[in-house]
Parts: sequence; C-alpha cells; structure tokens
Amino acid sequence: MKLSSVPKLKHVNSGNFFLLAGPCAIEGEEMALRIAEKVVKITDKLEIPYVFKGSFKKANRSRIDSFTGIGDEKALKILSKVGQEFEIPVVTDIHEVSDAQKAAEYVDVLQIPAFLVRQTDLVVAAAKTHKVVNLKKGQFMSAEAMKHAVKKVKDSGNEKAWITDRGTMFGYQDMIVDFRGIPVMQEFAPTILDVTHSLQQPNQSSGVTGGKPELIETISRAGIAVGVDGIFLETHHDPGIAKSDGANMLKLDYLEDLLSKLVSIRRTINQF
Repeated sequence: MKLSSVPKLKHVNSGNFFLLAGPCAIEGEEMALRIAEKVVKITDKLEIPYVFKGSFKKANRSRIDSFTGIGDEKALKILSKVGQEFEIPVVTDIHEVSDAQKAAEYVDVLQIPAFLVRQTDLVVAAAKTHKVVNLKKGQFMSAEAMKHAVKKVKDSGNEKAWITDRGTMFGYQDMIVDFRGIPVMQEFAPTILDVTHSLQQPNQSSGVTGGKPELIETISRAGIAVGVDGIFLETHHDPGIAKSDGANMLKLDYLEDLLSKLVSIRRTINQF
C-alpha cells in the first residue's frame, strides 16, 4: 500500500521512514496532547510522516493489579481529539473482535498485538473496518509466517496492511531482533521496526516487564540501515512515572536527537 492512502499523513513524499510514536497507554488528555504536540513539531521539522500511537486499554498485563486504562470511550475520545487537533492519523491496538468497530470510529489504524496476530477472527474484524491494519509479528513467529496474517487481511477485502517486527523471544526473559526478517516481511507489506518493545525483558519475577532503553538508538540505527519502512517507538515525558511499559520507553526529550540521526542515515541509504 502507498503511504498516501493513509488519511492526514503528511510528508509522504519526503523519502523518509514513517514514524509511529506516543505513549504506551492513554493516561489522560493532557499527557496525550503534550506528547503529540512535541512529536508533531519534531516530525514536521524533519519531514517525517507521523502517526500518533496510544493504547486505549491494556488487556495483556502480567498482574491483575496492573494499569489497564482510564475507560475505553474516554481514551478513544482523547485519541480522536489528538488526531483532529494536530491533523494527524492515530493508531491504537485492539484485543477483542468487539473492539474493532468501536475503535475504528475514532482512529485511522488498528493494531493487532503480537500475542494475538494469529487470532483469525480478530484480524478479519479489523480488516473489515477498512482501516489500515498494523500486524505485530508474534514473538514466537518467523518472518515468513507473517505472510499468512497479511493474507487474512487482504482476503477480507482490505489491501491496507502493515507488519511491525517487535523482536523474537530469546530464552524466557529477553528479546532479539533478527534483521534478516525485515526484507522477507517487506515482500508481504510495508514493514516497521518496533524498537522499544524489541528491548523488553518480559516474564520478570516481579510481574513488571523490564527493558533496555539505552539500546534504543542502536536498534533504530540498525533498522534504518537495513531499510525498514517505518519506526515504532513509545515515548513519554517521564518514563519513570508512566503507568505502562516505562522500563523500555524513550524519554521525550531525547526524541529529536534520535530522529535527526536516523534521518541522516536514511538520506545516506537513499543514495544507493
């Protein structure tokens, strides 16, 4: 699919990678608008096509007392407001078939979580909304296997599919990115690298996922060098107080420096 087919997506002819970025979860209106405003300023300056990311609920938590959201409709309305106020597309993840149509009324891209990407009913429900469907590669799946998830979207009458690699399980508590899979998945759909979730350290005894945010730049650089179509990352003005996945988020203050470096690498790659 062409990026120009995504509503409100700017800078699609800049030659840059596109960016999906925002907080892990919508914690409130002020924080969402604050993050979006900062990222929009940076991406406009660098001419990076930008999609705001925020989960309206978190259904896949390790512990029952973990933060799951502020209420579905409240969070979805905030996502819609971000899209309208900054005239940018918005993506959120869905976990149940009933979420698809509900979320589609507020956002432009529906994301299928990695653990759920083989759930046929969920993928088909997302596809039938005719929104862009962003398929997270399962941590347990090969790059080649993602062709079947993409085919489910297309066989449902929707040509608008993306794939996002978020790493592969390495043992019980670590993730690795196999960059050989990027060109494989690009044969099926535009492919994005999720740099923050690829640095997660799941299955901690505390029930709280860890991470290695100090390696965000390393993984991002490698992804751009390999030629990914997009970069996905979660960012927060203070990851230490984020209510979800703070351990592997990028501090918002560091985003412009990182993206500037990635744009420079992309320009170099485009010469070849």
